[in-house]
Amino acid sequence: MASLIVGLGNPGDEYLKTRHNAGFLFLDALAESMGVTFSYEARFKAQLAKGFFAGKPVRLLKPQTYMNKSGYSVSACVKYFDVPVSEVLIVHDELDLEPGVVRLKKNGGHGGHNGLRDIIASLGMKEFYRLRLGIGHPGDRNKVVDYVLKSPGRADALLFEGAVDRVLHEMPDICRLEYQAVMQRLHS
Repeated sequence: MASLIVGLGNPGDEYLKTRHNAGFLFLDALAESMGVTFSYEARFKAQLAKGFFAGKPVRLLKPQTYMNKSGYSVSACVKYFDVPVSEVLIVHDELDLEPGVVRLKKNGGHGGHNGLRDIIASLGMKEFYRLRLGIGHPGDRNKVVDYVLKSPGRADALLFEGAVDRVLHEMPDICRLEYQAVMQRLHS
């Protein structure tokens, strides 16, 4: 059972709808579909919500430490609730995927994503699952920071919403750790 789902993003209204907040946006949609709400938990420096899939508890975590320091919230929550790293799903934006494309994978490096880099360093391992939400690339690595901290245009926003809807449909199977079946459906 995936028992901890972490969405990556930055706190604050100025970042609310930016590409870099894809993880937060996904968790907001997931919480709404589950009928749960977030509340701030100081011990994790994060927004936390708890719901159930197939009668099993699932926690949703939105670190409020800014993207580059997400590892603190994730490792604190993993330790406090004694969550095996294999039951952690990190949801994040992915520059290397076009808007609307979703990929689910286990392990791997950080691929230059500072949130993942900090989580890997804080956990001391990388054997968690990642749900990569495509945001596209600006085409020039010197423009990446400005690109991820801006809101997508209408067409890309609609592609993102469609991707979120597809993943929400798969969440019961993701939470049951039926990753191979989900990957086949999402990746085709």
